[in-house]
Amino acid sequence: MGLGDKIQNAAEKAGGKGKEAAGSATGDESLKAEGQADQAKGDVKQAGEKVKDAFKD
Repeated sequence: MGLGDKIQNAAEKAGGKGKEAAGSATGDESLKAEGQADQAKGDVKQAGEKVKDAFKD
């Protein structure tokens, strides 16, 4: 995967952190959980990128 995918994954993770923070600040547990899920998706995608990069070398 390319640089664009890596940037998109990082943005998803950052957006998740924002949602989680907003959910915590407002007491919205649903938004907080959604933010945590977005972060987890970003982490999984980034891990997949690292594995693919390792096999390219």
